[in-house]
Amino acid sequence: MNDPSPQPLVLTVHSVEAPDLADPDVAARRRTRAGRLRMLLVLAVCAAPVVASYLAYYVFQPQGRTNYGALIEPPRPWPPALVVRSLDGAEVAPAVLHGQWLLVAVGPAACDAACERRLFMQRQLREMLGRERDRLDKLWLVTDNGTPSDDLRRALDAPPAAVTVLRVRREALAAWLAPEQGRAIEDHLYLVDPRGDWIMRMPAEPDPARVRRDLDRLLRASASWDRPGR
Repeated sequence: MNDPSPQPLVLTVHSVEAPDLADPDVAARRRTRAGRLRMLLVLAVCAAPVVASYLAYYVFQPQGRTNYGALIEPPRPWPPALVVRSLDGAEVAPAVLHGQWLLVAVGPAACDAACERRLFMQRQLREMLGRERDRLDKLWLVTDNGTPSDDLRRALDAPPAAVTVLRVRREALAAWLAPEQGRAIEDHLYLVDPRGDWIMRMPAEPDPARVRRDLDRLLRASASWDRPGR
């Protein structure tokens, strides 16, 4: 007669070779992966405010809002081949101009009445920004080999903030900045962001109050990552 009593269950456990954590190659690969992950996380955290501000301004625009200036989409980065010089001929590295918003005027050294009005408006627009004005610099790109008059230079250097005056070949500048249809490159003020990207062109003979509203919006949108000074 068979014994009906239950029999004990026998399990067989096979050993699995554990990874050799002491192996220097394994440890090095783990450190490399961890380092890359940390680097990507840091980059994501640093880039998030910049991306968010541009999405807020360019993509998720409130219904009914219109820009007075023409948005440049996509923004145009400073061309690597674009060379700027001081008035005495010394080459200036483009990186020197990065880190601030730039309101840019363009024209020959023999500044006519229209040129003087643009430079005056450039000055007034910066002052109209109030406490945010230190985030915007004024730049005049002279497109020929002439030299601005002494009177004009004194006006441009007057407090509270001097205009940065640099020289650039007009045909080279045309590879970056562009006027609206039927206009000359000298007819506009151009807005460049702190990364050196051209992002907006103001109309010829602009309304200062409406230009200021555009500047206010952009400065508010970038307030989380842009600070005064370079």
